[in-house]
Formats: sequence, structure tokens, C-alpha cells
Amino acid sequence: MAVYTTINDPSLYFNTVLWTGNDTTATAITGVGFQPDMTWIKERSEVRSHVLFDVIRGATVQLNPNDTATDATVAESLQSFDADGFTVGDATSVNKSGETYVGWNWKANGAGSANTDGSINTTATSANTTAGFSINQWDGSDADGTLGHGLGVAPRFIIIKNQDSAESWYVYHESMGNGNKMSLSDTSAASSAADWWQDTSPTDTLIYLSGVDGINGNNDMINYCWHDVQGFSKFGSYIGNGSADGPFIYTGFRPAYVMYKTVDQVDNWEVHDNKRDTVNPMDTVLYPNATNAESDPASTTDRLDFLSNGFKMRTASSDYNGSGNDYIYAAFAEAPFVNSEGVPCNAK
Repeated sequence: MAVYTTINDPSLYFNTVLWTGNDTTATAITGVGFQPDMTWIKERSEVRSHVLFDVIRGATVQLNPNDTATDATVAESLQSFDADGFTVGDATSVNKSGETYVGWNWKANGAGSANTDGSINTTATSANTTAGFSINQWDGSDADGTLGHGLGVAPRFIIIKNQDSAESWYVYHESMGNGNKMSLSDTSAASSAADWWQDTSPTDTLIYLSGVDGINGNNDMINYCWHDVQGFSKFGSYIGNGSADGPFIYTGFRPAYVMYKTVDQVDNWEVHDNKRDTVNPMDTVLYPNATNAESDPASTTDRLDFLSNGFKMRTASSDYNGSGNDYIYAAFAEAPFVNSEGVPCNAK
């Protein structure tokens, strides 16, 4: 029998939760289905920064994916990672009364331990080899080096942040190649990375880093690494056709979450998920690089559909589907197209 997936229930490794704030400290946000190791929160109903937390830096220590700010400890933000979710305080970024929030959650492998595979030892690596996700922290050196990622498979998508310096969030995506970089925290197009990745793609054990501040500065550094897992995650690219009958992008699963960005133009990163939109078309968008509130679906055109085996663009807009434009994406599953017993999932 063909092997369609090793993960029949993707919600054990990635899940989205929604809540309405109550301005009360120690509020448990449940329904994640696991104890998350990384949680990315955005207030949906007001203009406010994204806040990202992980188990290695610790609860209450936030970074803002939409800007270059350094680590900040906010006691009333995310206060703990729990067995079925997390607990938030009364900070406006996570729990303002009457406002709506989304939390995207990933499972790594707890607090982790040092990885000594590369010339640079990590202070902690939390690697989930089943789900193809790791979190790695290290003391940067301002010099070229190699860093172990703990996955056993080469990462296809990496996000790096200098925790102590006002640097962008830099992105490696296999579809752009090892000669290019892009910033998660702004709208810029891809640009030449010179020797940022030492002109070398990641291997099954190592990431290649140069000594620039944004990649391996003389500070605390953190990165998040993913690779494709059949039936669960996919990191690829597509070419826009400038039509409302846009391209279909095969993932091998019904998506729960899709993030994408045009490589060759200045434009926003965009995120859709299956909790903020429960039926097609998926119209409700948030921008990882911006503080904007969530779009109003009633005032937008159709954007894309989540299908049983991928997603399809439904707009000619340049930020989604400009004619001839190149786009990269990261997608996580709601359900594999076919589970390990050979049973297909349903379309939305």
C-alpha cells in the first residue's frame, strides 16, 4: 500500500484557536489539543502588533513578527504553555475586553537541549522530527559558521531573528534558493543575500550562516525551521496568472493554514486559516508584516479556496496572483488528502 501520510491527525502538531478578550489575568485559552512550543497571536479586531512566544525563550517573552523590535518581557502577556493551550494575562496584545484574537500553535519538543552538530553549538534545540519543526537558540558570533537544527531532514523554510538587536526577521525559503533572502517583517521583495547562507543550502543536519547581524550577530539568536512532511506541511512556490481563475497549488492535504508572499514585488505577506474562515472562499486575511486589523470579508473579493488536496487562487490581485509573479508559501494541514488507511478526506 502507498504511504500517503505519517500524520493522520495534523491538529496534534499544528492548530489555530480563536477567543474574545475579557481583560482578566490568568485566562486559559484551551482547545489547541496539545501543549504548544510556539504560539503566534494577533488581535483581529484592532490595529495592534503580532506577538510570538516560544518555549525556549520562555512564556512572557515576546517578539513582534511585524517589526524589528528586540525581545520584551511582558508579565501579563502569554503567561504559560499548558496541556491543551496556554494562559494569557490582561495585556491588550492578548486579552483586551471585547476584542477578538487568533492564536496559531506549533508543537516542537519541549524545552530541548543543546545541539553540537555544527561549529556553533545551540544553547537549546527543540526538534519535532515527526512534524518537521524545530526551534533553535544560540549565541551568535559575528562570524561564518554552521548550526545544527535537529530535524534529520534539510529545512525548506527558516525564519531567523536577532533577539537583542533591531534587525528584521530574515527568511530562507528553498524556492528562492541559497542566494536570496526576504524579510518577514516588511513588504520588500526578495534580494540577493550575497553570502548570507554561505551560498550553501541546509543539509539534513546543518544550516550555513554568515556573520551578519541579522543571521549570526554577536547576540542571542533564535530561528524556526520547517521541512515538508507528506500530508501535513508543504513549502513551495507558484506562478500567478492574473486571473480570477487562478492557479491550483497541490499540497497533498486540505490546508488549515496558508501563508504566502510575492517574491519579485513589494507587497504584504498574507495569512489565511480554517478557523477564521470556515467555508470557501477564504476572504479573511491578516498580514504578518503589519499591525492591520483583520479584513472584513463582506468588503473584499474572493481570495482563495482551501481544497481537499491544496488551494486555488480566486483573484487577479497582485498580492495573491499577479500575472507572471513568483510566490512562495508555507502551508499546514487540516487533514491529509488520503490518510494512512487509504481513506480520502472531504473538500470544504
